[in-house]
Amino acid sequence: MSRIRVLVVDDEPDFLKLIGRRLAKRNVDVDVANNGQEALNFLSKTSVNVVILDVRMPGLSGIETLKEIRRRYHDVEVIMLTGHGSVQSGIEGISHGAYDYILKPFLIDDLLERIRAANEHSELKRQSRSVS
Repeated sequence: MSRIRVLVVDDEPDFLKLIGRRLAKRNVDVDVANNGQEALNFLSKTSVNVVILDVRMPGLSGIETLKEIRRRYHDVEVIMLTGHGSVQSGIEGISHGAYDYILKPFLIDDLLERIRAANEHSELKRQSRSVS
């Protein structure tokens, strides 16, 4: 199995650095974007398996960005991040096509487990597209 490539989208630079280092130590290729528009621009040029997407960001919200990702990139799975202690944001993300959600703060191994599951789902979608 090839390495998983993840795009982490969050407006907190320190969080992006930290999560990038921790995932890289676990053999995940990590790219980062500071906002929803930057993420969409990145995805138009580069293929990733999974997007980790913060719900609340300036400009395009996480939900708006999710809707665009679902519209344009059918095989990419999205895991929503919410740091506001409410599962409501996560549920809203799921209703708009997110694969999963996780509440901040989280354990890196919990996130890694969700990334791996989302990646497997993404691979299955790609395989079924190539067969049909």
